[in-house]
Amino acid sequence: MRRLAVIITVLILSAWGALQLSRSTTFMIAGEAIARVETNAPVIALTFDDGPSPRFLGDVLTTLNEHGTVATFFLVGQDVVAHPELVTQIADGGHELGNHSYSHPRLVLMSPSRVAAEIETTDQSLRNAGYTGAIPFRPPYGKKLVILPFYLARNERPAIMWDVAPEDDPALAGDADAITDFVLKEARSGSIILLHPMYDSGAATRAALPAILSGLTARGFEFVTVSELLDLRAP
Repeated sequence: MRRLAVIITVLILSAWGALQLSRSTTFMIAGEAIARVETNAPVIALTFDDGPSPRFLGDVLTTLNEHGTVATFFLVGQDVVAHPELVTQIADGGHELGNHSYSHPRLVLMSPSRVAAEIETTDQSLRNAGYTGAIPFRPPYGKKLVILPFYLARNERPAIMWDVAPEDDPALAGDADAITDFVLKEARSGSIILLHPMYDSGAATRAALPAILSGLTARGFEFVTVSELLDLRAP
């Protein structure tokens, strides 16, 4: 009975440890997870996940254009295939496109072939849509256990995470003012901000975006793409 209790305890602790690891924005068992870049330059990377959504993308691009701001859009491959014209709109605005997998699954405990397909099919979808720039990668939900880290390490490709994510707090996610206040308080040089403005659930985020851009600009920050931010890292 004692042995069974020990086994159960070990399994529970292992599962808990794996859960904590999967939530980490700064650590992977292989490769590199980047949540922020150490730099003294007053630069910030603004990132958006999911889509592109034909219903809401135009509002986001208009806001960015009005503020002279660039961003990195981490797109879902199946949505890229459905709306390649939106890829062109984003790229024409001077923004960077990232890979957020093809079908947005949790890339945990998947086979190597499935992990590779989710990433490589999305890369190809972006190229087929005419995009020629760098393609950073962000795992859906930030999950990156077992196979994915080794795939990324083998391909010398970091997992782009974040250090400012107001929507992670349910108390903030539906309140535009609260989202704005959180971002303005937490953002610092080298930060990577994560927002989800593409669907109905992102209404508060879209409403907060103009104030976020104005507030950070007033603090002296410049917005850069993820790739531009990575170029500022010390060797």
